[in-house]
Amino acid sequence: MHVGPASDTDTICAIATPPGRGGVGIIRISGPRALAIAKQLSSITSLTPRTAHFGSFRTSEGELVDTGLLLFFATPRSFTGEDVVELQTHGSPIVLNRLLAEICGLGGRLAEPGEFSKRAFLNRKLDLVQAEAISDLINANTETAAKNAQNSLQGAFSSHVNGLLAKIIGLRVLVEAAIDFPEEEVDFISELDIQTQLNAIITETELTLNQANQGQIIQEGLTVALVGAPNAGKSSLLNQLCGLDKAIVTDIPGTTRDTLETVVNIKGVPVTFIDTAGLRLTDDVIEQAGIQRAVNTLQRAQLVLFLMDASKTSEQSVSLFTLLPSNLAEACLAHPFIGVSNKIDLLDGPIPQIQEATTNVSIAAKIGLNIEELKQAIIDTVGLHPESEHLFSARQRHISALQATHSALKNGLVQLQEHAASELLAEDLRLAQQAINSITGEFTNDDLLGEIFSSFCIGK
Repeated sequence: MHVGPASDTDTICAIATPPGRGGVGIIRISGPRALAIAKQLSSITSLTPRTAHFGSFRTSEGELVDTGLLLFFATPRSFTGEDVVELQTHGSPIVLNRLLAEICGLGGRLAEPGEFSKRAFLNRKLDLVQAEAISDLINANTETAAKNAQNSLQGAFSSHVNGLLAKIIGLRVLVEAAIDFPEEEVDFISELDIQTQLNAIITETELTLNQANQGQIIQEGLTVALVGAPNAGKSSLLNQLCGLDKAIVTDIPGTTRDTLETVVNIKGVPVTFIDTAGLRLTDDVIEQAGIQRAVNTLQRAQLVLFLMDASKTSEQSVSLFTLLPSNLAEACLAHPFIGVSNKIDLLDGPIPQIQEATTNVSIAAKIGLNIEELKQAIIDTVGLHPESEHLFSARQRHISALQATHSALKNGLVQLQEHAASELLAEDLRLAQQAINSITGEFTNDDLLGEIFSSFCIGK
């Protein structure tokens, strides 16, 4: 069995199917000894690439472990770019672990999390975005998230990034050429042309950043806090949204003392709704603790739904600061904010609206009135278009890199417009190129690679 530190030249192996029993179990082997190990394990002397071979898998003492199929993928036409062998056996954990031990005894070692995908990246079979998309596809919680991850795996996000990179490099070459050869009678481009190209690249970066933000929300989900005064109907709304009697509903104010979470699929977006304790001034120590948890929930929410009992006000326009203490009102307004007028089935007059809200929706949570309209408002308020065919999965590091790219380009535009400083513009273009290169892995350090691939499944 292999001992010592892990190396990218080792032959690695892992069970690729999920833990537990199943009809079929798969073991993957990748590396320079994959073929030799497979032949020793199966006694099959000749393996045709990309052809299923039936064989018997035995221990080094000749004891039969199982029978099954063996497939060989020769370098470089494999997932990792190395020689890869797959054993397909019966899905018994005992059988799979016995075979894994035999493979390690023949010179293999157990793969680290994500090591197969990491080798595919290092051997340029995938860029870093595509490698991450594999993990996103495996972990997708909705059909839309899976579709977006598949788009990234097929290169949709990488295509955007590489297109931007080519334009940044092209403009950088022209700017630096003009700096290096100022006296040459060569018609490079005028300052106006540089500005036009730079503005176009900035616009394209903003569009890509918007798509990446949407992709991240669809992949990772949206966190929505349900807040409001006691007995405003938050628990009733939560029950309507998830289709279950998950929250206790009574006419007694202050029933909800702790936060309660549930995930709802809204148009392909996994939305985590958090029901919170009613916000009010109180001397009840337990209720105060619940209110503090509600405030903590606001800090991690991406969207706030503030419920107001519409039957208790005669005003058509209400300020949030008249409904809450100023510190709580400001905590709500730190996020996109939907004002929800509840219990409109009890109204005779006009429906009140909250002045500071991004948008207002009127509902009757107890009878399920206008719940679909509220769901659509949630999607619209955060700017999502989950039905788009051009979205892709994205992560926070991608968004941070695009933001750094955008910041460098905008700063370069200022240098050009206000100071006519071509040298400073060239430096900002270099920084933009470096930032966007980190997305696909061109300038990614080993520590970041380790962090990225450590979150992958074993065997992938």
